[in-house]
Amino acid sequence: MSLLASDWENQRAFLAVLRTGSLSAAARELGLAQPTVRRRIEALEQALGTPLFTRSPAGLLPTEAARTLGPHAEAMAAAAAAFQRAASGPRAEISGTVRITASDMIGTQVLPGLIEPLMARHPRLTLEVHLSNRTQDLLRQEADIAVRMVRPTQSALVIRAIGIVRLGLFATPAFVERHGMPERLSDLSRYPLIGPDRDAADLRATEQLLGPDVPGALTYRTDNHPAQFAAVRAGLGIGVCQVNLAARPPALIPILPEAFEMRLDTYLVMHEDLKRVRRVRVVFDHLARTLGAYCHGTTEPTSGVL
Repeated sequence: MSLLASDWENQRAFLAVLRTGSLSAAARELGLAQPTVRRRIEALEQALGTPLFTRSPAGLLPTEAARTLGPHAEAMAAAAAAFQRAASGPRAEISGTVRITASDMIGTQVLPGLIEPLMARHPRLTLEVHLSNRTQDLLRQEADIAVRMVRPTQSALVIRAIGIVRLGLFATPAFVERHGMPERLSDLSRYPLIGPDRDAADLRATEQLLGPDVPGALTYRTDNHPAQFAAVRAGLGIGVCQVNLAARPPALIPILPEAFEMRLDTYLVMHEDLKRVRRVRVVFDHLARTLGAYCHGTTEPTSGVL
């Protein structure tokens, strides 16, 4: 069997085993029987003329050949997903799949409320929402549309500046009543604080924005931003929140608003080739309008920090 005869299904099986480390887990991911996955791996190994995995107590370990092929298989998977999205809906109607990437907080607290009217108008539209604080590569079409807080520098992208997301320090009224209000930023290290755990970039930003003593004084640590927001809402301490989200009932109390505020320029981005795909353009224009209104404080998402 030649390598050219090895089809994408065999390579999908290879990528699933590479990601999960076992035939059974790969079978569950692909919705296949375990013997089917095994046969596809064996067929690919035969086509390549080299083993791809070795057995160990920890599962299937990739060989050097498998590690070399992994990034290429990932690129093929991304391309296949982009192909499927591009072909998923007729041009005459707004249907098919659009993939959006956004930060975990924008994706969980802001987008659902903004997207609901769009989905109601176009019930045959399917949205895939990938939540990550990592920048997805639009040029490789890992996503169709991205919400970003840093202006992209690549060419071949449609970039629309939609507004500014403001961040501040907040706590619950009960927390302020119990602990009092700090008078200056240097007082924060004496209060229960909520912030990052091991994320080096977030820890550096916390030190730069709030002072060198603050990272060491954090009493509730998590690198997950929704978990930070939930901890502030629960009254566990003072934390950084989006101003518009902190105003949602029950409203949080601003802490030292004159001394601390962050402003994040917000952009909506898509590959220029997609501006002619009607469903992508409809979603892009809707998000540009509604996210812009949210940034300007003229609308509120129905569902809450960046």
